[in-house]
Amino acid sequence: MSKARVRRKVERQPEQFFNRELSWLAFNGRVLEEAADPSNPLLERVKFAAIAASNLDEFFMVRVARLKNAVREGDGEADAAGLTPAQQLKSIATRVHEFVAQLYATVNTQLLPALDREGIRLRLVADLDAPERAAVTSYFRDEVLPALTPLAIDESRPFPLLASLSLNVALRLPPAEPGAAQRLAVVQIPPRLPRLVRVPGTASTFVLLGDLIRAEFDAIFPGQTVLESTIVRLSRDSELELDDEGGMPYLEALEEELRRRRRSDVVRLEIETSASHLLLDALARETGATDDDVYRVPGLIDLRVLMGLVDLPGFDALRDRPLKPVPVFDERDEVSIFDRIDERDIFLHHPYESFDPVVRLVSAAADDPDVLAIKMTLYRTSGDSRIIAALSHAADLGKQVTVIVELMARFDEQRNIAWARELEEAGAHVIYGIRGLKVHAKVCLVVRRGKNGIRRYVHLGTGNYNERTARQYTDMGLLTSAPEFGVDASAFFNALTGFSDPPRLKQLVMAPTHLRERILRLIERETRRAEAGQTAEIRAKMNALVDERVVQALYRASQAGVRVRLNVRGTCVLRPGVKGLSDTIEVVSVVGRFLEHARVFHFHNGGEDEVYLASADWMPRNLDRRVELMFPVEAPECRRRVLEALDALFRDNTKGRRLHPDGVWRIPPRPAADPPLTAQLTLYESARKAWERREASVPPVFVPITRG
Repeated sequence: MSKARVRRKVERQPEQFFNRELSWLAFNGRVLEEAADPSNPLLERVKFAAIAASNLDEFFMVRVARLKNAVREGDGEADAAGLTPAQQLKSIATRVHEFVAQLYATVNTQLLPALDREGIRLRLVADLDAPERAAVTSYFRDEVLPALTPLAIDESRPFPLLASLSLNVALRLPPAEPGAAQRLAVVQIPPRLPRLVRVPGTASTFVLLGDLIRAEFDAIFPGQTVLESTIVRLSRDSELELDDEGGMPYLEALEEELRRRRRSDVVRLEIETSASHLLLDALARETGATDDDVYRVPGLIDLRVLMGLVDLPGFDALRDRPLKPVPVFDERDEVSIFDRIDERDIFLHHPYESFDPVVRLVSAAADDPDVLAIKMTLYRTSGDSRIIAALSHAADLGKQVTVIVELMARFDEQRNIAWARELEEAGAHVIYGIRGLKVHAKVCLVVRRGKNGIRRYVHLGTGNYNERTARQYTDMGLLTSAPEFGVDASAFFNALTGFSDPPRLKQLVMAPTHLRERILRLIERETRRAEAGQTAEIRAKMNALVDERVVQALYRASQAGVRVRLNVRGTCVLRPGVKGLSDTIEVVSVVGRFLEHARVFHFHNGGEDEVYLASADWMPRNLDRRVELMFPVEAPECRRRVLEALDALFRDNTKGRRLHPDGVWRIPPRPAADPPLTAQLTLYESARKAWERREASVPPVFVPITRG
């Protein structure tokens, strides 16, 4: 080992890393900041509050559940930041209680009063006037009461199984006879009924379904006195653990594990602040919740209900200006998608540009008689997916359709099982993932017979084949017919669907076989250039930076003088700006109207820029336990657009927060001479103007008018 290498060696020190879970909570805090920001339109602020609450649900069901399991199993191993699972849980509880207080302060003191002023009102049933009260009572008796099942709890009737995240009314009733114990009962709030009940005769006044049920207890428990009631919600462990040794077919094993999830351990119990200790203690005892699991909520339990207000008609002034995705091709264009891809590589930047070219590729492949095969990976899809419909249609027509459906996509497992069965029934070959690995790569391959023989068309992306989220997430993709990409894509699918060794790919880089090695090698190359006195720079954009080995490689690069600029939307365990360790590392995060989702890696390479897109974050699970793909962007125009997008994200001075060595994220002060720049709006306007320039350069199409 050289002396230079010895000097650069970074030993693992806890103070060099942030804790992963606390870093994620800081990200959710940035989401909440958007809800509190008065410069955002009101209904957008409401949306951010609902998203922050929903994010926290998943955090408990996955991350907190995993830590609780570790403590239960006696795992005392510390993470990179030096915290054991038990210590992490303690820190999380402190931070989450603070977060919940901030969240409800924002909702109760800012958002709900502002909505009321704008004519969007949430009312208590008790505050309605007589005609309104009569109207909601009529709705209750006609639509709600028939769906309710009051469940009494006593020695002969055990406490019911409450589904994770379901809302329930828990109540105390007097003893059945003198000297007996008080009785408990539970009424589940029907999940298929709208939680927001519009008051008849009004356009935008609502009562909550739970409040309406409590106001009508006389109809549910006639002749009984309700001593106390409260809304309660449980969060359960949602991790899936498949036993590969049981001999059960994979699909059946997953369905059984999903059923087990309904009975899994409670990791959080939410209850109204007004609930008595007597009722809380009874509920905690019956559900197995500990004192640390209890969260008293000063307001609406399950703030996801606010999403029902976001799209109310007639309140456009309270929302962001709509940004219609820019077309990639002229709708009048009769040139086939295959010819378009043959002309040049096509870079796609969603949601600024339409997702339609991807749908168009699969749809055209389904109908084209020259197409021999379609192969795709599917991780998450939308409920009315045109891509699924096109794949089914292609299989119906006798084309060879192969789909790798990742059944273990968290919280989409049931939906993916349904799509997999639908595709199988249509005649497609469906692969239910890969044993021991999640298939997270985003790739579509179309094999077509052309004039000069077989030609392959490939789509590679950073995001899912989901038409709905393609309008909400920022992702990048590439359409290409370059032979090297096609050969690699074929080898990739053959490795996943057959019994073959992981392939050596020329253009694509695959995890878990080579991606970690390639990333570390690219970082090391910039490090060596800096040591040789050359300009060296790394820029990367991702959702999360957690992998310890990658972080240490970046620290070594910084010590050698490499400028490192990271755009990390969520969790980041790297501590930037520490003297002697990470002086040259800058970390920013953009939380805006769209969810930043693309993964982009740029290495200066002595001025010969190398640019990659990927499905993978820099996390151990992506690099070691998932099937992922990273791919180069080589066409000069495509590479230029990727780099321009990175430039905008690092220049954002309205939504771009910078991570400081103390772990605090702050929006840097903007010099008075600098105009405000919002990266997402800038990138949309850039795409729109580019389309307008293309439109202006296309000669008009003359369509003769005939009698018909």
